[in-house]
Amino acid sequence: MNSTVSVAPRRALGTPLVAVSLLVLGAVFLAAAVGSRQVLLWAVGAALGLTLYHAAFGFTSAWRVFIRDRRGAGLRAQMVMLAVAVLLFFPVLGAGSLLGQPVVGLVAPAGLSVVFGAFIFGIGMQLGGGCASGTLFTVGGGNARMLVTLLFFICGSLIATHHVDWWFALPSLPAISIVKSLGVMPALLLSLGVFAMIALVTVGLERRRHGGLETPASNGAPGANRFIRGPWPLVWGAVALALLNFATLALAGRPWGITSAFALWGAKVASGLGVDVGSWAFWQTAANAKALAAPVWEDITSVMDIGIVLGALLAAGLAGHFAPSLKIPDRSLVAAVIGGLLLGYGSRLAYGCNIGAYFSGIASGSLHGWLWLVAAFIGNSVGVRLRPWFFPGEARVERLTGC
Repeated sequence: MNSTVSVAPRRALGTPLVAVSLLVLGAVFLAAAVGSRQVLLWAVGAALGLTLYHAAFGFTSAWRVFIRDRRGAGLRAQMVMLAVAVLLFFPVLGAGSLLGQPVVGLVAPAGLSVVFGAFIFGIGMQLGGGCASGTLFTVGGGNARMLVTLLFFICGSLIATHHVDWWFALPSLPAISIVKSLGVMPALLLSLGVFAMIALVTVGLERRRHGGLETPASNGAPGANRFIRGPWPLVWGAVALALLNFATLALAGRPWGITSAFALWGAKVASGLGVDVGSWAFWQTAANAKALAAPVWEDITSVMDIGIVLGALLAAGLAGHFAPSLKIPDRSLVAAVIGGLLLGYGSRLAYGCNIGAYFSGIASGSLHGWLWLVAAFIGNSVGVRLRPWFFPGEARVERLTGC
């Protein structure tokens, strides 16, 4: 085992060099074209990609393993992530500013569009092989199949923007923030209590099924070497993701999001092909019209998304695991297409994905984030039951890989 760890990074030496070069070139370009704040957000995106890869912090696989095998380590790590996030976010959102800059949470209406969108997003997670963050970091890590998922994720997002005004007109509660409604401390205590309850439920169910909790594998390199090359313990990833989301709030004035960029990329390509997307209601709102007219490098979410891919590429190279393969079974390819479309369409209907709606939504105190969690979990349960047809050779027990 030790010989494998030492040899693999040398074989992949070119990969981290390419990743670092692209990150540096991107930073230089952004500094000249946009400004230093965009460079910092680019760096945060890269750090998110490296964290997601090294911690193998997958939402999709964590939910699948719990639904199928009642192993709850991944879900408990998510509760740690959310707990750290609300401790950081709620006081700042209650004050309305951070370091002298106004900040707002990702708070959206909680209605039928969220329920349906999150539900089909959940199915898409299991068929596509990843969530929004999982798709990006596995693409950066060299997973060719996830490129297909990403392509159709973008297509689904674009299609949804053509219909989304109808969905948003369905019955809905207004955008509700428990931070604003209850106050910072009551909202904090309520949220921490729910996180603890979810974690305890996973512990009880895992012990009932297996007689005890799964022991984490201790296969990392020692000391600082493990930080550089991975793998990281899940809790490292949980804390790092919360801190990096808070850094995004400080720099961008709002929390981390991913999928709005996918809709924007699809709209720009369609517009270049002659489709009049600017006439669609979604693209006529002031913010969306401005994003569609501006260069993509001015869009914060796009810059961070590309940074995530390159950060994951760097992590994969450092770990010696970057080895893309184009051998994709037919059924798996079909699942990537269907899953990608469901992911893209569902994320627009639900005002976000596992990051913008679930992670950042709950960190913002948004009621719609909790509604998203329930509906998406049900969708994942359906998706897990559909997976055997698309992945007949899938192992019964697997490591949490994010895909």
